[in-house]
Amino acid sequence: MGHLVNTAQAEAWNGYEGAQWARSQERWDAVNDGFNQPLLDAAAISATDRILDVGCGAGRTTRLAARRAGRGRALGLDLSGPMLGKARESALHEGVENVSFVQGDAQVHPLETEGFDAVISRYGMTFFADPVAAFANLHRALRPGGRLAFICAAEAEANEWLAALASLKAIVPPGDFGKPGGPGMFSLTDPDRIQSLLAAGGFTDVEVQRIEVPGKWGTDAADAAAFMLDSGPARHLLDQVTPQQQAHARQALTAALQRHETDGGVRLRSSSWLVTAVRGGAPRN
Repeated sequence: MGHLVNTAQAEAWNGYEGAQWARSQERWDAVNDGFNQPLLDAAAISATDRILDVGCGAGRTTRLAARRAGRGRALGLDLSGPMLGKARESALHEGVENVSFVQGDAQVHPLETEGFDAVISRYGMTFFADPVAAFANLHRALRPGGRLAFICAAEAEANEWLAALASLKAIVPPGDFGKPGGPGMFSLTDPDRIQSLLAAGGFTDVEVQRIEVPGKWGTDAADAAAFMLDSGPARHLLDQVTPQQQAHARQALTAALQRHETDGGVRLRSSSWLVTAVRGGAPRN
């Protein structure tokens, strides 16, 4: 990995969190794949485009973008070594040749100036320690008129999976998934803040649109509960309570998820913002 400033997130995504996402790639894709087409359509990818996927994780959206840009190329950038390993493995298995992956910090990584036609991200833009620096760096990497499109979580209370996890609040300590001003999943829930950060990074024509998509979290309530509680933040919370309380938490979450069971499994609505912008002039100092 090159120069790194987002050290806390690098530690998390190269530890348990990144390893869990890498080994559970197919399951996380089942949760989030409904956002892929809106994201890629918004990026207006052409057959010859050069695409940068920020916070690409295990590379699902990077490979999909590369397929749309059949005569172009796609580069996935992420902090997580375990997830990038899975991304390279999947690209090789799927035969996607016009794709590559690099481990780096989007805030400071030396991206090729004006080297990309589009920058995309599915939930990778909310973990920056310094979002203005990150967006300015991405602005420099886009050609004049280049397009930015990304998905980020809307209000926490609008997401059914988090409402299900709220069933644990009497058993385990509350979790912090991020808030405006600090990195985390819910750090970009305010459309006005998104507008301000992108303008500071040099972007123009910023638009923020709500998109709600159901994702599959498991085959049944017990399976979905086990998957949720295996994720990094939930596991951290469970580690703070007794084994008896952990078992109680699993039971409570399973019960909360039962009402979301269908013939096809457990499906929960995710509410997110689809953000689009265009490279304008130089970012503000």
